[in-house]
Amino acid sequence: MTFDEYVRTRGPALVRLAWLIAGDRHLGEDLVQEVLARAYPRWKRIVAGGSPDMYLRRMLVNSHVSWRRKRSSTEVADGGDRVESAGDTDLQARAAERDAMWRLINRLPPKQRITIVLRFYEDLDDASIAEILDCSPATVRTHTMRALTTLRVLHPDPAKETLQ
Repeated sequence: MTFDEYVRTRGPALVRLAWLIAGDRHLGEDLVQEVLARAYPRWKRIVAGGSPDMYLRRMLVNSHVSWRRKRSSTEVADGGDRVESAGDTDLQARAAERDAMWRLINRLPPKQRITIVLRFYEDLDDASIAEILDCSPATVRTHTMRALTTLRVLHPDPAKETLQ
C-alpha cells in the first residue's frame, strides 16, 4: 500500500481518533498532519513492519503526549464541534447525553482518556493498547478501571439511583 492510498483510506479515521484523544478537532487535525509528515519519509519501513495502523496510532498518542508536555499556549478544548440535531427531542437528548459524556472524558488524565478512546472507540484489546502506549496490559487495565471509576462518580447512572 502506498502512502497516498493509506492516507486516502485511513486518514479520516486517524483524524477522528486524534480528535477524540486531544478533545479538540483542530488540534486533532494538526496532530495527524504532524504524524503523517513524520511518517512519509519512513513509509516503506513502516509498511514493512506489517502494521501501519498500530504504528501510526502509537505515533499519534506519542505526539499528543509530547504536545501536552511542551505546550506553551493556553489553548482549551471547548468541544465546539458538537452534533446539532433538528427537531427530534429523542435525538436531541441522545446528542446532549453524548456531548456531556465527551466533556467528562475530556476531563480525565491523558493516559486514561487515551485508553478509553482506544478501548471503546477504536475497539482495541489490552495487548494492542499496551503496545501503542508502550506499557503492560495490566497498566492498560488499571488506566481503564480508574477512568471508568472516575466517570461513574462524575456521571452516576440515574437508573441505579431510583432503585435505591
